[in-house]
Amino acid sequence: MSSSEDSYGPETVPPSAQLSRSPTLRDEPHFPSSHDPNRADLSYPEQTTEVEKFGVSGEYRQTSPTGLVPAPFDVIKGIAEQHTSPVSPSSSSLEKGQTSIQLVVWKENDPEDPRNWSKGYRWYLTTLFAGSVLAVAFGSSVITGDFKDIEEEFQISEVVAALTVSLMVVGFGLGPLVFGPLSELFGRRPLWIAPMFLYVIFNIPVALAKNLGTLLVSRFLCGLFASAPLTLAGGAISDIWDNDERGLAIALFAAAPYGGPVLGPLVGGFIGDSIGWRWIIWVNMIFAGVVLLFLLTVPETFAPVLLRKRAQRLRQKEGNSNIYTQQELSRPPFSELLIDTLVRPFTMLVTEPILLLMSLYISVIYGLLYGFFFSFPVIFGEGWGFSDSKVGLTFISVLIGVAFALLVTPQLEKTYVRRLRERGGKPLPEDRLVGMMIGAPFPVVALFMMGWTSPPYVAPHGGNWVGLCVSGVLFGFGMVIIYFSANAYLIDSFPSYVASVLASKTVVRSGMGAAIPLFIVPMYHNLGNGWAASVFAFISLAVMPIPFLFYRYGGIIRGKSKRAAADL
Repeated sequence: MSSSEDSYGPETVPPSAQLSRSPTLRDEPHFPSSHDPNRADLSYPEQTTEVEKFGVSGEYRQTSPTGLVPAPFDVIKGIAEQHTSPVSPSSSSLEKGQTSIQLVVWKENDPEDPRNWSKGYRWYLTTLFAGSVLAVAFGSSVITGDFKDIEEEFQISEVVAALTVSLMVVGFGLGPLVFGPLSELFGRRPLWIAPMFLYVIFNIPVALAKNLGTLLVSRFLCGLFASAPLTLAGGAISDIWDNDERGLAIALFAAAPYGGPVLGPLVGGFIGDSIGWRWIIWVNMIFAGVVLLFLLTVPETFAPVLLRKRAQRLRQKEGNSNIYTQQELSRPPFSELLIDTLVRPFTMLVTEPILLLMSLYISVIYGLLYGFFFSFPVIFGEGWGFSDSKVGLTFISVLIGVAFALLVTPQLEKTYVRRLRERGGKPLPEDRLVGMMIGAPFPVVALFMMGWTSPPYVAPHGGNWVGLCVSGVLFGFGMVIIYFSANAYLIDSFPSYVASVLASKTVVRSGMGAAIPLFIVPMYHNLGNGWAASVFAFISLAVMPIPFLFYRYGGIIRGKSKRAAADL
């Protein structure tokens, strides 16, 4: 991190002030050994802090013996210019670079710091966070296990039935625009519990629906509230694991939003074959309800909220009105907050080519995953004559690929850390693209293989289904590797705008995931299995050069960006 003189230039601070200033967060950072200040902090409240005016401090990751540090000069300068701040430093104190304002940080070995909780407890929370993501992602696709009965009961086409998946995925895309900033204001815990409770409740009208409108509206609302775990999990894992120790935890989380939808048809097929589609929803509700009970045990993990509460207690206890957190001092007015959280993600999509193209790549892979839920029933159900339960079993192949990817992603993290050390601790975001370049060919090969090893090109008898299932393994592996690496690259490329970047990516990804189910079945019927799969293979081939191009030119593009990280 640079000093405040570097941030504002020597002309901003008089020479006398430069000499008289006290040590600050940025002058003498004191981070635990588990924290690398050069890497992105996913727990920073970017959406509710005026980053462009105040910069990004290390307050929420730094430690000090007393738990208090003098406010950095750029924070003092920023609040002097902001009318909504609870304190207003005098012009004389501003000129001297000194005020009595103190920021609350963690104490050394602070027991309230989530990073200091026992490893066993942190792994329990990590598993629960990833499990909640898996549970809601599972809910998006489980209904595909018995589309035939839904189509027959409501007298609808297969395209209209696909809306039960698409509308839930649309909810996945819209929810983070609200739940992200709310979690920064009120903490993670209430946002884990309240939306998950509403998700459980809105499964009831889905299961009891007497008409199509009730079914579709309720599925959209399910997706909207189920998006909360998708929004919170990555940040919550970063709350309890510092950036030098969270590689395996993040890898587990990265597989959940892709593994969950794959489990859906597997379970839903057996339930639909035996007791009908409504019980698919009841089982999904029970699964979500069990996860909700476990989520009730989750404490608050968000450092800005925990430190804000500590600051409030210290102000009351000591009668000192100058103890704050940076978020309290630099929170923008509500009107600006609303604009930033709803507009900034889309503005960045338009102005940042790295974000746009990487989001496009991720959305293609995510859309193809949901495409599998509709293409496998065509290939195996119509071509091979499999029942819904047997079609569900074919998705085990994708799960096997996901499992292989989970073995590889920790190795990718180790490779990145090694490269980081070789660069003297100076991160280069493009090093994150190695995994993506490895994974890029797998979806292309998988889709060509799936199309041309299916009926009528390969006779549906004996063990000829093996080629199709191998394609599922290849796709599952490449899908997770690509997502893991692309996500890490976006985070490292925009370390000061992580929440906005992830919100942008989620909107684009969910849009593609919602669109593909609406036309994939007619496409397979009209083009045939081989050419329909080949169209998607060619699309995957078209986006495949993206990581290779950014590996070569990403640094140049970032250098021209106002928001992307510059090379150190």
